Amino acid sequence: MSRVRLLATGGTIAGKAGSQVEAGYRSGEVAVEGLIDAVPGLRALARLEGEQVAQVGSQDMDDALWLRLAARCGALFARDEADGLVITHGTDTLEETGYFLHLVLKSHRPVVLTGAMRPATSLSADGPLNLYNAVAVAADPEARGRGAIVVLNDDLHSARDVTKASTTDVQTFISPDPGLLGTARYGRIRYFRRPSRLHTEASEFSVEGLERLPRVDILYGHANMPPDLVHASVSLGARGLVVAGMGNGNVSTGVARALAEAVRAGVVVVRSTRVVSGDVGRNIEVDDDALGLVAADQLNPQKSRVLLQLCLARGMDARAVQDAFLRY
Repeated sequence: MSRVRLLATGGTIAGKAGSQVEAGYRSGEVAVEGLIDAVPGLRALARLEGEQVAQVGSQDMDDALWLRLAARCGALFARDEADGLVITHGTDTLEETGYFLHLVLKSHRPVVLTGAMRPATSLSADGPLNLYNAVAVAADPEARGRGAIVVLNDDLHSARDVTKASTTDVQTFISPDPGLLGTARYGRIRYFRRPSRLHTEASEFSVEGLERLPRVDILYGHANMPPDLVHASVSLGARGLVVAGMGNGNVSTGVARALAEAVRAGVVVVRSTRVVSGDVGRNIEVDDDALGLVAADQLNPQKSRVLLQLCLARGMDARAVQDAFLRY
């Protein structure tokens, strides 16, 4: 049997409410052994061990915890202590943690992230079956080489492509343009494709020697957006900016001028979009060449921030960052 290590970080999947039909709850209340014991047949899928890495709602996930989690995953693989990993995680920032691990882990072994939209105490809680399917995927040799995988509600997503699309629906995760990696139904797995961009062993990024990540802020584009938001981020020490622009990553004339000033001050600026799907192309309505900006291609703002942080940690300039956004 495959050896699977379950790394628990908290989230709704480990949440408790006052009753089975109460909307409010407390994240991260159930410890890892409680999660395992709540799923009949889970230990029949793999030689399973559990480990509590954190107990937070994923709105409190931060760079320091990312680095600690990545180091722990890397150590388990380097010591050959696991054939696959499952990480239980809150859904709010699951896609960002997943993409970070997708870029920095140096192993072809599967890393599977899962969570829940309903707490563990809820009527019809979705966490137990999500965890069952996640362990099945992590134990499956066919999952190898696919990077970090997100498993929820019977669907398999690449961590690069997935995003949360509903605040409450159990079918909240979608991969808007590339589509699903596959499906998992009661542990029966079907794969449809492999990720097309670089990841894990083919990635140039690593957490080795990293003690912190550079500050990158996300600015949300809107009608009559004030340029002083750009100046505020730069003055507070942001080394990179991601703009969740309108449409094809568009910004107003005044904001474009402020972004060009930030670039001249040494800040790397990436244009993404607040729209849920579609690419952001270079030099469409915004003159990226003249302004010195980077187009995010397929990455949403939160994924763009992750990649930009890692690019800046490697000392990349805007030209190299643009190349990275086309390869990852």
